[in-house]
Amino acid sequence: MLFLGAYSWQVIANLDGDLLHVTESVINLTWGMFVADYIVNLVLSRERWTWFKRHLLDLVIVALPVLRPLRLLRLLSILRQLNQHASSLIRRRVSTYTAGAAVLLIYVAGLAVLEAERDSGNIRNFGDAVWWAFVTMTTVGYGDFVPQSLVGRFVAVGLMVGGIALIGVVTATLASWIIDRISDETRADAPASARQIAELQQEISALAARLDAAANPKRASGDEPAL
Repeated sequence: MLFLGAYSWQVIANLDGDLLHVTESVINLTWGMFVADYIVNLVLSRERWTWFKRHLLDLVIVALPVLRPLRLLRLLSILRQLNQHASSLIRRRVSTYTAGAAVLLIYVAGLAVLEAERDSGNIRNFGDAVWWAFVTMTTVGYGDFVPQSLVGRFVAVGLMVGGIALIGVVTATLASWIIDRISDETRADAPASARQIAELQQEISALAARLDAAANPKRASGDEPAL
């Protein structure tokens, strides 16, 4: 979050001079923390080769500081942690989870593409960057703003993949919630249906007894001798 704050200030305000040096120092400090985090996790892992293969993106982030916007991808781990923490409550908090994930993804992608495209592309301010990120994430793609640089296109690819994944999670969650609601209502109606069937069977038995009595009045009165 410290990196996000410093990077946001630097990109949106287009800083220069002493303020630029301050934000650069904070960014470099947090990058060093990313490096230390990667090394410590690798050393502490019991199966280092397996851990290494599963965290290639982390290696790219710490090994290629020139691709600074890629560091923002580390922030997307917040979404994974939130998903794991709220897995049992996600159906009740789907709106909050979806809104938080979407806002973070759009904001991060907007910052990254603005820094990459400000000097060489047609995305010149944060408003346009956020608009482009929103349109791209929802797969609408009007085409009014298009990344021109290599880094900008990398950001676009990541946003597309992330957007599709997020929409898939939302769709699956809503479908699961609807199915659960239907199942709950079915289970709630089951006892009532069983009771109604039992009452109906009793009424049918009583009606059958009345019809039998009307058809055989002697047997009903007891005058007919039993065989």
